[in-house]
Amino acid sequence: MRTVNVVVYSASWCRDCREAKRFLESHRIPYTEIDIEETPGAAEEVFAHVGKYAIPQFVIDGEWVQPYRPGRGFLYAEMKARFSLAAPSDPVEARPRT
Repeated sequence: MRTVNVVVYSASWCRDCREAKRFLESHRIPYTEIDIEETPGAAEEVFAHVGKYAIPQFVIDGEWVQPYRPGRGFLYAEMKARFSLAAPSDPVEARPRT
């Protein structure tokens, strides 16, 4: 796996943010977290780059990427491809959605 610079814009109350960070941690991808509630101007920075207040957001080597879709949850396959990860399933992926 190549080395990438990853920043995660998140908030402590955000379930999707926790899932996004679990994904990175489970694949040993280092990241810097910016909590939009704790960092002045962070929420406005998200809005300036993506046109909405939507978290989590990844910034991968300077490119803003939304790692989830409302109604679909975390985009495992897309993020695995983005990070050039092997195909084995994450245990969380195999869980049926309700």
